[in-house]
Amino acid sequence: MDMNMILAVVGIVVVVVALIAVSVWMQKSRKKDLDKALDRSGAQTVGARSGTGQPKAAFESVAESATESKPESSGTSGTGTSEPASEPEQPEPIKTAKALDAPESVGSRMTRLKAKLAGSANPFGKALFNILAKDNLSEDDWQDVEDTLLLADVGAEASERLVEELRTDARVTGKADASEVRAALRDKLLDVVGRDTDRRLNADKEGANKPSVIIMVGVNGTGKTTTAGKLARLFVADGRKVVLGAADTFRAAAADQLETWGARVNVPVVRSDKDGADPASVAFEASAKAKADNADVLIIDTAGRLQNKANLMDELGKIRRVTEKNLPVDEVLLVLDATTGQNGMAQAKVFAEAIGVTGVVLSKLDGSAKGGIVVSVQKELGVPVKLVGLGEGPDDLAPFDPEGFVDGILD
Repeated sequence: MDMNMILAVVGIVVVVVALIAVSVWMQKSRKKDLDKALDRSGAQTVGARSGTGQPKAAFESVAESATESKPESSGTSGTGTSEPASEPEQPEPIKTAKALDAPESVGSRMTRLKAKLAGSANPFGKALFNILAKDNLSEDDWQDVEDTLLLADVGAEASERLVEELRTDARVTGKADASEVRAALRDKLLDVVGRDTDRRLNADKEGANKPSVIIMVGVNGTGKTTTAGKLARLFVADGRKVVLGAADTFRAAAADQLETWGARVNVPVVRSDKDGADPASVAFEASAKAKADNADVLIIDTAGRLQNKANLMDELGKIRRVTEKNLPVDEVLLVLDATTGQNGMAQAKVFAEAIGVTGVVLSKLDGSAKGGIVVSVQKELGVPVKLVGLGEGPDDLAPFDPEGFVDGILD
């Protein structure tokens, strides 16, 4: 092999080796650049998460956080003394729902409330009996009978009729014994109160709508919202599914009060999130929910403002109209405070004209000398007293029982 060929081969080998070396160096260089780029990217990511934007600060923050959250073991502290291991944080106990109230059964409360009425300090019947039990009744005595009836808010026309019937009853005028006088008085009072009147709520009648809608009306202070809550309990005690609508949006505490009543017996309450909202919109939403939930009864509480007759009629009329877009309204219950007597009659007339009352609830009847309001309100409105409230307890509301009422005021 000549020298020229040898030099050519050596030259080729040198070039190949050089190319290989350059290629290896370039690969290492690219790897270093890539590693640096990755390091920078990771540091920036941690910095962004910590909110500082600084890689070092970010890593220090993460490290400190990890140190603080790590529970100490039973090793040595910075002072060289042994510290017991800290107790692991216990999860909060699951809060159980407050136990629901069990409403008193209808039969039980009727028995209890009859006894309560009989034991109340109601002078109405006792005063009548004391006069009629005299041996010989003078004209002044009969005038006292009529005055007693008027003071008990029986009403002028009903009082006059009752006196005339008593004057012609032989058991009273024939010098009979006390038991016969009492029996005569009892019969006449039952006739005036209405012994055979149908006092069932429309929701309890055959063929009632489902849900059956009840609208509660009455001025503030009569116990209207409380009565709505007690009525819900009465239905729950009878195994009925109830929805409450808090359409009294003008009294700040009304919706809260109704919600408290509902929570005690697991009855949902539809309310507005703000005071002063449109009452009709709440009534509409409540009727929609009652319909969707297939409830048995919807009870709608309304505002008791009595600014003027036109305002009241417009508001209650609107509530009824929008409710009936979803469900027919079966009942409008007027809540009256029995202690106000004839003073509540003017209010009753306004509400009756505004929305069409189907029944009356007399609250605070226990111990009232104004028991005659039962007679006068029925005569004035042409609708029966259906429910009575005989105390402050949650189950002190019951269907009105004429015989129990008359016996209670006579005993």
